[in-house]
Amino acid sequence: MPTVQAVRANPNNEFPPEGNWQTVTLPDNWIERWPGYSGSAWYRITWQSECNQSELGLLIESIVMAGEVYVNGNRIWRDMSLIEPLSRSWNMPRFWRLSYPLVRDGENTLLIKVVGVAGQTPGLGPVRVGEAQVLQKKHDDLVWRNRTLFFINLTISAVMGAVFLIIWLINRKQTDYGWYALTALFWVLFATNIVAISPFPFSDTVMAAKANAIAFVLYVASFCMFTWRFLKLSMPRFTKALWSVATVLIVITATAQANTLKETLALAIFVPVAIFFTNLLFAAAHALKKPSAEHLIIASCFLSFMIVGVYDLLLLLHVIKTGNPLMPLTSIATTLCLSGVLGLRHARNMWRIENFNIELEKGIGLARTELSSTLQREHELVLTNSVLKERLKLSRDLHDGLGSSLVRMIAIVQQAKSPLQNQQVLSLLKQIRDDLRQTIDAGSSNDVRVPASPNEWIAPLRHRFMQLFDDIELNATWEVPEKWLTPPNAMQCLALTRLVEEALTNVFKHSRAHNVGLKMWQPEANRLMLVIEDDGVGFDMDAVRQAGVSVGMRSMHARIAAVGGTLEVQSSPGRTTLTISLKMTTTNA
Repeated sequence: MPTVQAVRANPNNEFPPEGNWQTVTLPDNWIERWPGYSGSAWYRITWQSECNQSELGLLIESIVMAGEVYVNGNRIWRDMSLIEPLSRSWNMPRFWRLSYPLVRDGENTLLIKVVGVAGQTPGLGPVRVGEAQVLQKKHDDLVWRNRTLFFINLTISAVMGAVFLIIWLINRKQTDYGWYALTALFWVLFATNIVAISPFPFSDTVMAAKANAIAFVLYVASFCMFTWRFLKLSMPRFTKALWSVATVLIVITATAQANTLKETLALAIFVPVAIFFTNLLFAAAHALKKPSAEHLIIASCFLSFMIVGVYDLLLLLHVIKTGNPLMPLTSIATTLCLSGVLGLRHARNMWRIENFNIELEKGIGLARTELSSTLQREHELVLTNSVLKERLKLSRDLHDGLGSSLVRMIAIVQQAKSPLQNQQVLSLLKQIRDDLRQTIDAGSSNDVRVPASPNEWIAPLRHRFMQLFDDIELNATWEVPEKWLTPPNAMQCLALTRLVEEALTNVFKHSRAHNVGLKMWQPEANRLMLVIEDDGVGFDMDAVRQAGVSVGMRSMHARIAAVGGTLEVQSSPGRTTLTISLKMTTTNA
């Protein structure tokens, strides 16, 4: 039966070690025997061997934290670093094949030097010497369970965390994705401690242990936030309390001294563990209140994870004496489960967005078709309206221009005492021709010349009407300023001309007046006033408006309004007044 003994290394670090060897049982944590001790210790294991035994193997499950191994005084292995920063062999199973003459008949001695730090459960794990093939299989199982599974878990967590971090960066409103990414990140930082073989990037083992505990605190806090956001729970008070506890634990851990390191690390682990289990139970219960497919999956996952976590915790505290931790397997399953649920939710959201885009595209196509039809109808209406406007304008021009000329000429012919000579008839026809040309050319204001002065503008009109007025003994007065303060533009000038022609023609035809007067003045540089007044019989404006027979009156109002002016008509027996107010502008557009 192998015997196991341990002794603290002496200051001179003698080999082989001497001192007061004490019998121990593996696995061994020397803090129970030497409280607060950090440094080196030796373990001596002796066993009996026979030459006819099959090839032997040596299996050491863990060395906390670093060490070296001697068989019968011959060193067969040494960690990379036995001084700070120490190598980390606490979760690294070691296996060697032992053959003769390294192993001899009879008693053999195995010496294992262990360098550990108080607060990190320093000591030696189970050691087995036996048939090489059996121990090789045992070693492979330990490597798979203690390291390979965690490498797989770290890889999956890192990949899933990166994927959901990208999703969150694309859409910041999906906060549950962001918290899941943080949870995965802090889990990777925490679990790296399990497979790391050095404390890099930290300067020593204590700093690495503190950082690992802080990563675990942040992992639990982020996981709680993720579950609350996933279940659409706000809980501001619990959120504040959670981060307050996390902050306190982080500060205590970061400032812990060497003599309180063990208690501090225990506090930084067990308090988050309690919060973690409580949150799992709460989240599972809340998810079951709304039994959707997602919530049922999450509830099952959380409850299973909690049961396994309690089992592993009892195993760690040696309440359960035998068994293997299940967390490496369940953490992988939980990560895949949570990632799958989040992925399905994201896929469903993308499906909704895709359907919305399809519906939107259909709606846009329908709106485009309706808009095209509406624009076509609008275009047709615009064309029809343009034709009507042109016809209306043409009718006004014919009525105001050519119509007035014809009225004058008819009056001349009727009042002539003898038949007109050819030359007189030709002159009248030329006037009609000129008026017709002016009507045709009036469509473009650029073809209308603005007279240099008001006298030049009024002269043709005065010439045309004076002969008519003289024939019927109608006295006419003309008052216009000598020059423009601001000349009207071409269209305004043409509108004034047509309006005066229509007004004077009406006086000639209907008023039976004895006197008519035209007065123009500019009270301001940008305003022109024109008044035409006669002392005829007048007319009833309301009756004319209701009968709808006054084409000329409507034409005058529309024409002056089109160029920015107003027309006011007042009529009573013995006095009819037309007052035109025009805002001046020099543009021809």
